[in-house]
Amino acid sequence: MDSILVLAHTEADGTLGKPALEALSAAVALGGELTLGLVGCTVAQASLPALPSVRVLAVTGEPFANPRYATDAAAAEALCRASGASLILAPGTSRWARVLPGVAYRLGGRADTHATGLALHDGAPAITRWFYRQRIEAVLTRAERPWIVLPDAGCFAPWTGATGAAHIESVPVDPPSTRTTWERIEAPAADRQTIRPDAKLLFVAGAGWTKKQADGAVHAADAAALIHNFLERSQASLGGSKSLVDLSGEGEAVLPFMTHMNQIGQTGATPRHPKGLSTCCHGEEPHVVGWRFIAQRRAVNLDPNCGWARGKADVLYIADAFAVLRELNRLLA
Repeated sequence: MDSILVLAHTEADGTLGKPALEALSAAVALGGELTLGLVGCTVAQASLPALPSVRVLAVTGEPFANPRYATDAAAAEALCRASGASLILAPGTSRWARVLPGVAYRLGGRADTHATGLALHDGAPAITRWFYRQRIEAVLTRAERPWIVLPDAGCFAPWTGATGAAHIESVPVDPPSTRTTWERIEAPAADRQTIRPDAKLLFVAGAGWTKKQADGAVHAADAAALIHNFLERSQASLGGSKSLVDLSGEGEAVLPFMTHMNQIGQTGATPRHPKGLSTCCHGEEPHVVGWRFIAQRRAVNLDPNCGWARGKADVLYIADAFAVLRELNRLLA
């Protein structure tokens, strides 16, 4: 049985974020000796899991507060060596994804990212991973140790056990010299934040919003206002088909808040929201690939023969998306 280290970075208030709790849940389900390794400016002891058998190690201090390769790599390496764990689980956040493969090299181990499942096969840990744009699913195991695994967010239920003031062992790390300085965080205004990974609903807009409507005219400004109001009132996350995102990237005034970061599909993101609503999309395979992990899929389209009608949507509404969104905004108001 492998000894396990759950490697996590704390939030600004010293607590553990949802991705870290998901990695902890996966480790607890796997069983075995468990260590929790934390990196951050501070650690809120009262927020840590009340698991008596879990050893808690931490690298804290101002140099480790913000993402930076040199300091993150030094902290992660120190925690891995101090724990002596052979299997290391870390949330697949952007902060860890760019650092831990290099840490695995320093330790003489291996790293795998984008794991979507973790279980024991013949007594050895094995991960599930998708390849070829989520068309091929594989189960992988490795003999090399330590093995660093980064599960994707949303693949495991977050740990929800009791919390308490855990005993923390401080791991001393001399901050390495670095030329990178952290100045500030620049975030979009709340009404411009359209990507919400924890939203219950994913709303996806297709290029049909920019086409001529029943009156023979294009109503791009009306479409932008309707969608923006819906996102504000429902707090849904916004996605876009490749065709619509490309139009936005070409400088056309389509949706002022749509970027390539919102793209869903074969060359975009594959989110994991409980529900999804696609509007003015035709349900072509490259777009639908991004919906593979959406639990409940619904679509609005005027064409009853679109791709969504061919077994790709749980419910298809044959309706005008403009009219549907106007009514939804009225109900939500």
